[in-house]
Amino acid sequence: MITNALKGRSLLTLLDYSAEEIRYLLDVSKMVKQERKSGTISQKFIGKTIALIFEKRSTRTRCAFETAFGEEGGHPVLLSTDDIHLGAKESIEDTARVLGRMFDAIQFRGFSQKTVEILAEYSGVPVYNGLTDLFHPTQALADLLTLEEEFGDSRGKTLCFVGDGRNNVARSLIVIGAKMGVNITIVSPEQLFPDQDLVDICNPIASASGSRIVITSDIEAVSGAHAIYTDVWVSMGEESKTDERKALLSPYKVTTELMAKSGDSGTIFLHCLPAVKGMEVSPDVIEGSMSRVWDQAENRKHTIKALMLTTI
Repeated sequence: MITNALKGRSLLTLLDYSAEEIRYLLDVSKMVKQERKSGTISQKFIGKTIALIFEKRSTRTRCAFETAFGEEGGHPVLLSTDDIHLGAKESIEDTARVLGRMFDAIQFRGFSQKTVEILAEYSGVPVYNGLTDLFHPTQALADLLTLEEEFGDSRGKTLCFVGDGRNNVARSLIVIGAKMGVNITIVSPEQLFPDQDLVDICNPIASASGSRIVITSDIEAVSGAHAIYTDVWVSMGEESKTDERKALLSPYKVTTELMAKSGDSGTIFLHCLPAVKGMEVSPDVIEGSMSRVWDQAENRKHTIKALMLTTI
């Protein structure tokens, strides 16, 4: 059974999960979202604790993990790099061993994918990637849930990411799209194309699921998109490149005119937030009737709760 297969599992990247397992996580997400709306209280985490490690600031990831775990009766403990010795006075391996003895699970949001991998290897408890420079898997789960709430079955739908194609969100969309039969188009300057190694890994997966991955610099490629998605042009830690990114990405700003290029008035707009309104997206798009970004933000909580319920 999938339920048993997921118990004790970490989520470092969705490459490690089968399509059936991702489908199960999404189905549980829909169930817990409905429970939340109906006022059902289950308290499945009474007596359990989770360590939430943050190297980077966070709104949605922190709030999603804290409220989801707390609603189930558990106790989340926030640990910033000002609070613990992670990788400084103490090795990551040693921190992982200690936290694994005290907590039922660990979430890490930071820079290096290697850090979350070491935490998973040495802690002995489920470890969740809340964001690294390479992947943002919990965001991708929320994105797909939002797509399915709008269109029903996500299989065969086309999600078009416009902007920095190398970032962790774009990379995670490529992975989940390939796994779940969603067509993924990355529209980006060639200098910011996703790395070919990841595309080469995902192309055969996409072929097996019946989807396709398109990487292009042509903005006209948004034609036929069911959803157009963007993210900030300057990721955390890259602030020195702000002027360079503005110059490179200004033709890829999501405006009403760009949304119209989809050729479908039902196309929705997605953004993982926070957004710099007026930079990567015009205010009228993110605040308009096409926008589903607030549903998307809420869905971080329900997908993260589903992940924890199925793995702890």
